[in-house]
Amino acid sequence: MSAAGGADAPSVLAALLEAHLAQMEGRGAAAHTLRNRRSHVRVFLAWCAERGLTRPSEITLPVLERYQRHLLYHRREDGRSLGSETQAQRMSAVCCFLRGLVKAGKLLYNPAAELERPRRAQRLPRAVMSAAEAEAVLARPDVTTPLGLRDRAILELFYSSGLRRMELLSLRESDLDAERGLLLVREGKGKKDRYVPVGERALHWLARYLEEVRPRLVRSLAEPALFLSVRGQPFRPNRLSALVQRYVRDAAIGKQGSCHLWRHTAATLMHEGGADIRDVQEMLGHADLSTTQVYTRVSVHRLKAVHARTHPAGRARLGEVD
Repeated sequence: MSAAGGADAPSVLAALLEAHLAQMEGRGAAAHTLRNRRSHVRVFLAWCAERGLTRPSEITLPVLERYQRHLLYHRREDGRSLGSETQAQRMSAVCCFLRGLVKAGKLLYNPAAELERPRRAQRLPRAVMSAAEAEAVLARPDVTTPLGLRDRAILELFYSSGLRRMELLSLRESDLDAERGLLLVREGKGKKDRYVPVGERALHWLARYLEEVRPRLVRSLAEPALFLSVRGQPFRPNRLSALVQRYVRDAAIGKQGSCHLWRHTAATLMHEGGADIRDVQEMLGHADLSTTQVYTRVSVHRLKAVHARTHPAGRARLGEVD
């Protein structure tokens, strides 16, 4: 098997990787973060094994530069190259692993410290719904049925709060403060708690779900999850994505997406409506403002209005100039 496919990693480095992951877990790293780190680093270790590199001291700056070029030119079995984001994720995982080896005393210095990595592209969201399109999707669930009412509450909460998928899945019934219109997001990205405002309409649908539907779904009084599947269990991530994606598709708005589509839409519409970018940052739970600033580039409606009001070409009417 090729390195890109994940052949067996050398035992010494593999053992160090497991120790590194154990330290991450001890610091509270999320399960999906640990899975991704293990997967990306094992690809690198397998590539090293094919070249006879089995000890930490053999991983040098030139080795890392070769691996970075390997990722750039590597082709999958279907002939496609690795996306720039995938390349960046794999190199980032390797650099973090090596930094951990230095802290653990397994390396004298971090060879990745001087590695010049390509800048990660700041891509705009693939799709953002308009307010009218969002309303069309929200109208899709059949709220005369228990599951349809539950799904409407899920969509309304995504739209109102801009939550990440895993944040919504981790919600407990006790996290909702309906009186103050707030939701406690426990250990969001970066293991940071935050409060998120919830609009009146979303609160209405959540109240109906909690009163009319959740008691019919729950199988155990000890189950804390806010949203439950038909089996009375918390949603699996892929199941929730498929559910949301189906409603977007059925609304025939000409756009594709799932849970993150709502996050992008909530942030963009808030910013276009006049919300300061730092307020959007706080709601979304972004540690770095630069992550949130992508929405200043998405908010083209406000820019068009300013252009039409201030630019001579924007104010000129057809026929007024030759």
